[in-house]
Amino acid sequence: RMSDDFEGLVETSNNMAIMKSESGEINIKCLMRSSVDTAKEDLAEMMKSVFDLAGAKTEFSGGYPGWKPNMKSPILKTMQDVYKNMTGETPEIKAIHAGLECGILGSHYPNWDMISFGPTIRFPHSPDEKVDIASVEKFWDYLLETLKNIPTK
Repeated sequence: RMSDDFEGLVETSNNMAIMKSESGEINIKCLMRSSVDTAKEDLAEMMKSVFDLAGAKTEFSGGYPGWKPNMKSPILKTMQDVYKNMTGETPEIKAIHAGLECGILGSHYPNWDMISFGPTIRFPHSPDEKVDIASVEKFWDYLLETLKNIPTK
């Protein structure tokens, strides 16, 4: 399912990651992701219904909560201003279809204002994963400057 809020962004997906046939059984392990928890739950129930029709046993485990970015976030505005002041450039703001720590933290602290940002990473979660070292220093300096500019309450 594509996002209604972010053009071109996947909101909910399913990856049939591992399929094995052993001892007369077929085992299928899937990874479902969504920025909207109810959409992920709906997809899981839909898939369970299909497997139930085939007489299969279905188990769910290891899920993690989704996180929907708030494009009106005060910390996002602060970080946009800090980035512009540091670089003279407008930062690129985008949402991605991935599991982020913001989902886990947001499930425990739903009123937190948060964003996810970081250095340039290529081929994440693969043997070819690489980080652009120069971008690490840039983002460290950016984080420190942001912390100096967070308004007090």
